Amino acid sequence: MAVRITQKLLPRFKKSLNTSATPISLEPSLNLSIDKSKLTEEFLKKFKTSFNINSISARSAFIIDKTSPTLSTNQGIGNYKADTSDEKTLDFDDGKRLFKSVTTGKLIRSILNQQMASYDPIVNIGTRVMRSKLFHISLIRYIILFVVKHTFYDHFCAGENLDEARTTLQKLWNGGLKGIMDYGLEDATDNTSCDRNFNEFLKIVDATLPPSSVSYACVKITAICPNSLLKKVSDLLRWEHKDPSFHLPWKLDTLPMLADSSPFYHTLKKPSHLTATEEHDLDRAHQRLLKLSEKCLEMNLPLLVDAEYSSVQPAIDYLTYSTMIRINRDGNRIVHGTIQAYFKDAKERLIQATETAEKMGVILGLKLVRGAYLSHESTLASSLGFSSPIHESIQDTHACYDECASIMLEKVSKGTGAVVLATHNIESGKAAAWKAEEIGLGKSDEKVQFAQLKGMADGLSFALNNAGFLVSKYLPYGPVEMVIPYLLRRAEENKGLLATSTVDRQLMWFVC
Repeated sequence: MAVRITQKLLPRFKKSLNTSATPISLEPSLNLSIDKSKLTEEFLKKFKTSFNINSISARSAFIIDKTSPTLSTNQGIGNYKADTSDEKTLDFDDGKRLFKSVTTGKLIRSILNQQMASYDPIVNIGTRVMRSKLFHISLIRYIILFVVKHTFYDHFCAGENLDEARTTLQKLWNGGLKGIMDYGLEDATDNTSCDRNFNEFLKIVDATLPPSSVSYACVKITAICPNSLLKKVSDLLRWEHKDPSFHLPWKLDTLPMLADSSPFYHTLKKPSHLTATEEHDLDRAHQRLLKLSEKCLEMNLPLLVDAEYSSVQPAIDYLTYSTMIRINRDGNRIVHGTIQAYFKDAKERLIQATETAEKMGVILGLKLVRGAYLSHESTLASSLGFSSPIHESIQDTHACYDECASIMLEKVSKGTGAVVLATHNIESGKAAAWKAEEIGLGKSDEKVQFAQLKGMADGLSFALNNAGFLVSKYLPYGPVEMVIPYLLRRAEENKGLLATSTVDRQLMWFVC
């Protein structure tokens, strides 16, 4: 009898879950959280008596709330209270619930900005003008900055100064999200600009109190170490990888930065060694990062080190990992490097780093992103007569990202890793959340956090937060002119992203 009832009810149960991406799978070891709003109480009673609901797992339905002491005591963030009174699956169908903390006016502005950012002619014309000589004509410059300020800037950035950024942070906090503060400092050209930028970073870290509303500080190595030096150090590290007998006397203990599959076309001939002055400058850059990391350790505020172009990334990883070895011990997970999953060598480099970190007793902190310099990387490789270091298809990049996320989540479960899953891709978010659930990671575990850029993938951010996961929005801020390089990257990146992903806009229209 129970079997016959189960056969009748299971199709209805599957339909009640949003499992269009992947068929349901029966796994006795995992629990399923059901959205009771989609099932009547009478149906639930019949279903529970005829079928053991605890024996079902839906991979594609975002498995959210197993009844657990951790989540039952979760009181949410700021004025927002996480809904943990019922077992629920992550539901992208209910736009009103997702965007309940966002005003209608803001939703409409977000729709318009995202629509413009997804329209190629607008983006192409805007980026060309901002990079042309026209931008240096006072009147045209004023008009452009005014338009940018009240459209893309307001959408993607937190404000022109720290006070405005704090206001934005408070709004996020009230909506249940945290912030990652990022001041839009320019790349350094000498030690004077490096010291100035370093002091600005220290001020930002001091100003982010209370840390309950800020999940991470972040730093650009290109702002505290001259770009020319980063390029030369990267060349030397690449040559050392190709020829292990090539000795680098200044090199500190670090984790692997390069793999056999890494791009080496940047360094086609043997580079000259660092001069005494360059070695001194490199040490000063390392001391800046070390002091900033020690300040973050003192405040228990994790630090994210942003990734850059492949031409300078080995040097950035070298400085990051050598600092991580000093700081990320005794249970501390302060310093986080960045892996860009669109690179073909990303997974190999990640595996090498995790294995070496474990042997050294270091907690490997990483932020996983897909990458934002696709056009630049492919064009550079092609100009030198080499194939692109980027995956051949977006599907390959997605697969690499998901595999790297899975590896890092396993390391977190073993106590040897910490990860920030920075993704705007809903399927990657689902896969990572399911993996975390499968291996028993608590949703309030601070070593596993999700992040999205301000103004992007808000539906995913709110859905993850509603589910009980820790979620932050990346908040770049600074004067409009200073942040323009960031906005140009967002515009170019969004041409592909927002043109193909309409989930947020559909949800917002539903709410409006």
